Amino acid sequence: MISKTAFVFPGQGAQYVGMGMDFCQGFPEAREIFELAGRAAGLDMVRLISEEEEKLNLTEYTQIAMLAVETAIWKVLEGKGLRADVAAGLSLGEYGALAVSGVMTLEDLFRVIRKRGIYMQEACPTGGAMTAVLGAEVSLVEAVCEEIEGTVSIANYNCPGQIVITGEERAVHEAAERLSEKGARRCIPLKVSGPFHSLLLKGAGERLRRELDRVEIFAPSIPYISNVNADYVREREGIRDLLEQQVASPVRFWQSIERMIADGVDSFVEIGPGKTLSGFIRKISRDVRVCNVEKTSDLEQVMEVFSC
Repeated sequence: MISKTAFVFPGQGAQYVGMGMDFCQGFPEAREIFELAGRAAGLDMVRLISEEEEKLNLTEYTQIAMLAVETAIWKVLEGKGLRADVAAGLSLGEYGALAVSGVMTLEDLFRVIRKRGIYMQEACPTGGAMTAVLGAEVSLVEAVCEEIEGTVSIANYNCPGQIVITGEERAVHEAAERLSEKGARRCIPLKVSGPFHSLLLKGAGERLRRELDRVEIFAPSIPYISNVNADYVREREGIRDLLEQQVASPVRFWQSIERMIADGVDSFVEIGPGKTLSGFIRKISRDVRVCNVEKTSDLEQVMEVFSC
């Protein structure tokens, strides 16, 4: 079977002050991406990322900042000859995959992600919560969520042994207690500003759709995997629908990785802050290569691994 490479992009929660600044300072193509994102969003991206920690952790700013960093690093890798056969991301990270796939101009992509962050921030109700459930079977988590009165559902299928639930605070707390009673190893409340990927954010998805209707969508130059259905997106038709649904739908990252591996992907490059996705992928399969590119010091290793 021919070797295939996937680029994968992390989501909200991996951000930190100064992320990607070594690329911005060291590579003109990365600096250009920061400037383009700033113009599209009406923000000073360098100042936001390097100085404004409080803002950086607010959803409306986190999303544009993360996408700027991920896209800048990808552009540097592309300039060095590293190409992907397929792309994917976790939640916000799917927009990094959209950049690689070329389904929008980068300017439109940055405008859309800025609006997505704002709409999600504004849609977050008081009393929403998310909790990571460790060491429980997927079927048990799904069953318990169905038993609870109120809004609680799975937000993220991350990897074997790690599922995230989301919804109304009372319902999430009750589900976590019941899961602990039924054998879950740990249930860890997450420090988030809202119940992301729950039906409580459906309105944000609907508002985002109006923004998506204003931009031109192109056929992907390489396929990417949708969080909504863990399936390939190869045509321009349906992309707006999937991105609208993604805001309030579970993120099927685990299933997405399994799908790519089944189709011959044996190398994954995580692009952006942290190593969270690399850890998930290693738990999903020990038979694939995984690298992450977070800092300029990571470039030599990834180039060596891929013989670029």
